[in-house]
Amino acid sequence: MIRPDHAPRRFARAMRGLAALFLTLSLTGAPEAQELRGHGGPVRAVAVDPGGEVALTGSFDTSAIRWRLAAGVAEAVLRAHDGSVNAAVALGEGRFATGGEDGRIAIWPAAGRTPERVIVAHDAPIVALTAGPDGTFASAAWDGTAALWSPQGEERRRLHGHQGNVNGVAFMPAGGLVTSGYDATLRLWPQDPARPPVVVTLPTPLNGVVVAPDGEIVVAGADGKLHFVSATGEVLGEREVGPTPLIALALSPDGKRVAAGGIRGDVAIVERSTRAVVATLVGPGLPVWSLAFSPDGDEIFSGGGDRMVRRWDARTGEHIGAVIPQAGEDPLAAFSGERGAEVFRACAACHTLTPDGGNRAGPTLYGIFGRRIASAPGYDYSPALRAMSIVWSGQTIARLFEIGPNAYLPGTKMPEQRVTSEADRQALVEFLRKATAPR
Repeated sequence: MIRPDHAPRRFARAMRGLAALFLTLSLTGAPEAQELRGHGGPVRAVAVDPGGEVALTGSFDTSAIRWRLAAGVAEAVLRAHDGSVNAAVALGEGRFATGGEDGRIAIWPAAGRTPERVIVAHDAPIVALTAGPDGTFASAAWDGTAALWSPQGEERRRLHGHQGNVNGVAFMPAGGLVTSGYDATLRLWPQDPARPPVVVTLPTPLNGVVVAPDGEIVVAGADGKLHFVSATGEVLGEREVGPTPLIALALSPDGKRVAAGGIRGDVAIVERSTRAVVATLVGPGLPVWSLAFSPDGDEIFSGGGDRMVRRWDARTGEHIGAVIPQAGEDPLAAFSGERGAEVFRACAACHTLTPDGGNRAGPTLYGIFGRRIASAPGYDYSPALRAMSIVWSGQTIARLFEIGPNAYLPGTKMPEQRVTSEADRQALVEFLRKATAPR
C-alpha cells in the first residue's frame, strides 16, 4: 500500500532475465499445469484475441507477454512501457494494445516484439482499455480523462468531466461511451460530441465498467458491490459480492454473466438477469487485478498478485489444472481476524513486512517507523520522492491515506487510494507498527 514506485527500473531489469529464462524454457514444451507463469510482478492486465488462440498479459514488472493458449506457452516478451502495464485489449487479427503507468499506449502487431506505434496518450497512468467497432478502442486514465482512438492510434475524441481518476471505460451498443470514476460517477457520453453526458452518481468510488449487448451497464464498486444501470442512466439495482473493493471485472461474450474479482482473491460469477452468484472461483488469497473470458465463454482467465494467470472453467468455477499452494503465499495468515491486516491486504502483493522479505514492486516496509522516505536499501525510488524529507511515523502514514498519495506525495507513482475511515487508518497504523518492528 505504501508503494511510491510500484514498478521501479531496477526491479524491471532484474525481472528481464527471469522472463527471458522462462520464455526459453516454455518454448520447449507445454507446462504440466494450465497456469500461465512468466511475469515477475502482479499481473495487472489480461486480454484474449477473438480467435481464442492468443492472449496478452501485462504486469507491474513493466512487460507484456504474448501467449499461445493451446500449448500454454509464452511466445514473446514485449517491452515498450516505462512503468507497469496496467491495461490490455485485443484489437483483432492477433493485434493488441497495452496501456501503461507512463501514460502511453503501445499497439502490437500479431508477430514480433516491436510495437507498430507508441502513443503519448495521457498525462497520468492508463488503467483501462476497451475495444469498439471497426477496430477503434478507448482508454481511461488517472489524469481525469478518457479518449477514443482510431485503429491506427489517432485520437478521435477526448472526454473531460470526471473529478479525479477515471478507472473504467466501455462502448455502448447504440454508440457512445460510458466511463466510471473515483468520483463515484458514471458518465454516459453520447456519440454526438455536442451533446453533454448523462451523469449518474452512485454511493461509492467506481472501478471497472462493462456494457451488455442490451445496453445494461455493470460497474464494480469500492464497496464490494456490482451496480447495475440502464442505458439511459436509471439505477437498476446492486449485488453485494464481498466486503472489500472490487478491482477486476469482465463480461461473458453473450453478455449473460459478469465475473468480478477483488483484493481477497476470490472471483464471483454473477448471472446478470437474476443478479445471483452462480459460481465462485477460489484463488490463493491475493488480489485479482484482471479478468477475461475466452471468446466461447467457457473459460475465465484471472491475473493476480501471485504473478501468474490462472485458468478456470466458467461454468463450474473449477480451476483448470491443479492449484499449487506456495509457501508464504499469504503473508497475513498469522494476523487473521485483525482489522489492520485486512486493510493492508491490498498492499501485500507489492510490499513485504519481514527482515527476509526484501523489496518487490514496492519497497519493503520492514523497519518503516522512523525511516526517512525513499531510503529502503536497494530500491530505485523516483527523484521526486528522494527530494522529500518525510519520516514515516504513525502520523505520517495515517496522513498519507487520509488525503491520498497524489496530494501527500506529489510525483509519486503509487496508485491513488484513500482509507476514509479514521478507525481503519488507526488499525492499519497499529498493524504496521507491530508487523514491521525490527527483530
